[in-house]
Amino acid sequence: MSTKQRTLKAPISFSGKGLHTGVHVTMTVNPADANTGIVFRRVDLEDKPLIPALCDNVVSTSRGTTIEVGGQKVATIEHIMSALWTLGVDNAIIDIDAPETPIMDGSAGEYAKAINEVGTEEQSAERNYFHVTEKMVYTIPEKGVAIILYPDDEFSVSLHVDYNSKVIGNQYATFEPGDDYAEKISPCRTFVFLHEIEPLIKMNLIKGGDLDNAIIVVENPVPEDQQEHLRKAFNKPNVKIEQGYLNESGLRCNNELARHKLLDLLGDFALLGVRIKGRVWATRPGHFANTEFMKQVKRAMRKAGEKPRYTYDCRRSPIYDINDIRRMLPHRPPFLLVDRIFHCDETSIAGIKNVTMNEPFFVGHFPQEPVMPGVLIVEAMAQCSGIMVLSTVEEPERYSTYFMKIDKVKFKRKVVPGDTLQFEIRLLEPIRRGVAVVEAKAFVGETLACEAELMAQIVKNK
Repeated sequence: MSTKQRTLKAPISFSGKGLHTGVHVTMTVNPADANTGIVFRRVDLEDKPLIPALCDNVVSTSRGTTIEVGGQKVATIEHIMSALWTLGVDNAIIDIDAPETPIMDGSAGEYAKAINEVGTEEQSAERNYFHVTEKMVYTIPEKGVAIILYPDDEFSVSLHVDYNSKVIGNQYATFEPGDDYAEKISPCRTFVFLHEIEPLIKMNLIKGGDLDNAIIVVENPVPEDQQEHLRKAFNKPNVKIEQGYLNESGLRCNNELARHKLLDLLGDFALLGVRIKGRVWATRPGHFANTEFMKQVKRAMRKAGEKPRYTYDCRRSPIYDINDIRRMLPHRPPFLLVDRIFHCDETSIAGIKNVTMNEPFFVGHFPQEPVMPGVLIVEAMAQCSGIMVLSTVEEPERYSTYFMKIDKVKFKRKVVPGDTLQFEIRLLEPIRRGVAVVEAKAFVGETLACEAELMAQIVKNK
């Protein structure tokens, strides 16, 4: 798989009814800029709110995965997420005019077909990966649920389902690098046990469910009087309800139910927001387990992300030394707070500040307990960010950068004389109209001292 991010070459649209709401839905998947991720946009609402498809936004996993931001929801997102993510789409904005995606035929087949027909295109930004370095486990012992993630160089899944069912038995499914998702996984439909249908109806769910978009598992023989009731409910007066699978067309493959669980897992794992390099073993997974495990992985990523990505070697010549920095930035001592830049590319930069007792702010902050002011740590990160964005323009000395917003600032550790601050800045989105939004972190050794999101504008000096 390519290391570059991808998006669709053109929009694709779908119409149908929502599985649980039963309402008619029109959904259009649009190409999006690099680093957008997959985001739903509720175009039926006045302010057209954006709802990023991320595990942190999951609010319900009852017979499907629902995400919510600011009180606005989109439900049953797992099938479209599975198709987009597994077929290589990293960035898309999905316009939807209802609170639930269309169920189509109960699979991701039509989604996958449309994605393959329109094709994808490579973008300039690199893909983000979570490299699994140690075994990670999620279990619900009383339900026999287990998901285990092992280190590996590529992503793969082995899945097992066993519901103590005479009809289903034990089923296995796998997804390996190079497998044809559109052919092997996407056509596999959702399923439900017959005895679950009445409780789901009473819960005001499956209003859009029928024999055309779900496999119904009949575990035990059904009395004739109950069969008549079910025929009316299904609007299928001639269907014979007997032990087995209640679908006139039969199964699309002998392990279709396990493959559909794999389809769901791929969609829910996409909510991590980055791709995984690791091997998955799953037993009886479901939306709750899948999304809770992704939240666990996200926490591990955040913890790992609190260590520097780049290693500073004082023996190597810097990319920009203090004289280069003076030519790029208008700041001067004692307010020039970056000493060296040792890494710089289009989307990231890393530099250092040696903090000594000679800093003028230590005279009053504080005489008996010298501590670098937090506001100056933020300023130093901003100066480092300024060097990154100014390195993209000709004659950088003719420009300045000005704060527009400082957000999500956290201080984790005191910075004192003798410390070397290492700054790492990452561009969160492409620079538009001279406005840059970055994630900034400052470390002392391997310890995170400060982090923030900064927004600044590049302005040409008069």
